[in-house]
Amino acid sequence: MPLDTPLATTDRLFFSEMDQAATERLVARELAGADDGELFLEYRESESVSLDDGRIRGAAFDTSRGFGLRAVAGEAAGYAHSGEISEAALARAGATVRAVQQGHSGKLDVAPQATNQRLYTDVNPLGLMEFSAKTSLLGEIDAYARGLDGRVKQVMASLVGEWQAVQILRADGSRVADIRPLVRLNVAVVVEQDGRRETGSQGLGGRFDYARVVAPEVWQGAAREALRQALVNLDSVPAPAGEMEVVLGPGWPGILLHEAIGHGLEGDFNRKQTSAFSGLLGKQIAGKGVTVVDDGTMPDRRGSLTVDDEGTPSHRTVLIEDGVLVGFLQDRQNARLMGVAPTGNGRRQSYAHAPMPRMTNTVMLNGDHAPEEIIRSVKRGLYAVNFGGGQVDITSGKFVFSASEAYLIEDGKVGAPVKGATLIGNGPDSLTKVAMLGNDMALDPGVGTCGKSGQGVPVGVGQPTLKLAGLTVGGTAV
Repeated sequence: MPLDTPLATTDRLFFSEMDQAATERLVARELAGADDGELFLEYRESESVSLDDGRIRGAAFDTSRGFGLRAVAGEAAGYAHSGEISEAALARAGATVRAVQQGHSGKLDVAPQATNQRLYTDVNPLGLMEFSAKTSLLGEIDAYARGLDGRVKQVMASLVGEWQAVQILRADGSRVADIRPLVRLNVAVVVEQDGRRETGSQGLGGRFDYARVVAPEVWQGAAREALRQALVNLDSVPAPAGEMEVVLGPGWPGILLHEAIGHGLEGDFNRKQTSAFSGLLGKQIAGKGVTVVDDGTMPDRRGSLTVDDEGTPSHRTVLIEDGVLVGFLQDRQNARLMGVAPTGNGRRQSYAHAPMPRMTNTVMLNGDHAPEEIIRSVKRGLYAVNFGGGQVDITSGKFVFSASEAYLIEDGKVGAPVKGATLIGNGPDSLTKVAMLGNDMALDPGVGTCGKSGQGVPVGVGQPTLKLAGLTVGGTAV
């Protein structure tokens, strides 16, 4: 076996102080009688350096390693984890998870099918760029952004990277490994004019090394985009309120799709009948032409995974096809209980967390309308280009999202920028209000992190320009 395979790399990380054969025997013994389960081994290096107002304000480097052992029996699961990787620690964890199997006699589920796909580089990005080069880059970004416009009063920039190595062992002796790089560059500027201050920001990243984000044309583009957003906000007027047509821009506005709809299509919520989409499989839940997929197989994307955190290869899972609900996102436990196949969406934040169904890259596919045609069709409405925070209630599907960049549309033309606009609605209802779908589908720049049950994982979103008929807009205009 070549020494550069993920399995060989992780063997060196995890079995230098622990006997592999003994570990496999222990996992087989402790999971005997369970329906499913695995040993999840993780090694992670992470770093960050940040600049604020011309000075390096923070720098950090962290190395962590540990394991999580899980036994699944029906709807129950026992989970134990430790930052100490040793046979003694594994034995203690085994005694803990074994309790969930008392009185249960299960048949071990079949192992995930192996894959040879490689969606990203194995190279550790943290070792490819000296610390001095990183601080120098952030200083260049600061100087460049200030030189773009005299109204720039403050610049904030950061560079973040990590390298995660995981190996997953099952009771039948099967093993799978993955090496996952992740980098991100963020730039934010504060501008001031006539006593008014506004902020703009831009971030980008993915599963590659730093070279993709430190190229001058890339970071300069990020600085210009952050400045553009800040200057737009300087000219913004209070947002109107009421029910109106809303046009969402391509790319990052797909975060509304992720939150308001994607979470409701995760297997655990639907198995427990707590999702607003429960019981609607096979039903028309959106207009014709609306197709939504979750695709973890996109090369180099922030939300992509060669294999998920249970060892299942990533899939391109169709969730909504031509308006019909056709599938859910599944980890192994919920898939088995629902009588369907796992979709490669079993994810966890780290070895200290049990896996659950989570999104990867959630995308609404293209329609056939030009973006300009969609804008022209609106008599009076809101054009939301970028979003800030938001929240959704999975059971009801209700959501509230704040637009960080939005414009009025009047008589088919994009007008003044507005500030303080929020979009209010519910996921199932908003799907039925998709009136026009653009042909300009774009992915977000690689900045998304999804939170669920206290766990955060990197994700991606995407969509074309689209028009929603009759959405409630909360505004500040009086």
